Amino acid sequence: MKRLHFSFIFILIFNLISFAQTYERAQIWDKEIDSMTEIDKKQTPPEKAVLFVGSSSIRLWTNLRESFPKLKFINRGFGGSRIEDANYYFDRIIAPYHPRIIVFYAGENDVNDGIAPEKVADDYKTFARLVRQKFLKAKIIYISLKPSPGRWKLAEKFRQTNELIKAEIDKDKRAVFIEVITAMLNEKGEPRPELFVADRLHMNEKGYEIWRRLLEKHLK
Repeated sequence: MKRLHFSFIFILIFNLISFAQTYERAQIWDKEIDSMTEIDKKQTPPEKAVLFVGSSSIRLWTNLRESFPKLKFINRGFGGSRIEDANYYFDRIIAPYHPRIIVFYAGENDVNDGIAPEKVADDYKTFARLVRQKFLKAKIIYISLKPSPGRWKLAEKFRQTNELIKAEIDKDKRAVFIEVITAMLNEKGEPRPELFVADRLHMNEKGYEIWRRLLEKHLK
C-alpha cells in the first residue's frame, strides 16, 4: 500500500514539474495576475466565498452582485485564458481564497486556438486534481462551453469537449456540470444572437441571465 501511495505522489509531482516546464504563456498573463494580487493587498477578500474563475465570460460578468445579491463572491476571470492558464496560476488566483464553491468557465479559447477536445479535457482533469489536493470538500461547478455565434463553426468540437469534461465530472460527487447550450439556442438549433454583444462572442445581460438561472440552485 505504501509503495502504491509513493508511486502516486511521484507521478503527480512529475506531471506538475513537466507542466511547469512546458508552460509558455506566463508573459501574457503575469501583469494581470499581479494586478489581482494588488487588489487583495488593498482589500481583504471575503472568506469562504464563491470563486468565479476562468476566461473573459467570467471576467465580464460585471453585474455578479446584482445576479446573486446574497452571495459572497470573488471574480478572478482573465480574458482570453485557457484552462492551462488557470492551472498554472492556481496557487495565486484560487488557492489563497479557500473557496467553498468554484464556478469555472474555460475551454472555449482552448478549442478556438486549435487544442484538441481530449487535451482540453485532460487540462480540466488537472484543474480538478489541483482543487481536490487543496480543498477536498470544495464544490466545482463547471459551465459548459457556450454556443458563441462567432465560433459556431466549432460547434462539433465544443460538443465533444463538453461530453469529455462531463464524463470526468460525473465521477466526482463534489462537481456539477451546467449545460448552457440548449437554453442558448433557438428553435432552429442555432445560437440566439440576442444573447450576445456585437462581437458575437461575449454575452450581454440576457445571456448572463440564462447562466444566473441555471447556476442559482447550485449556489445555495
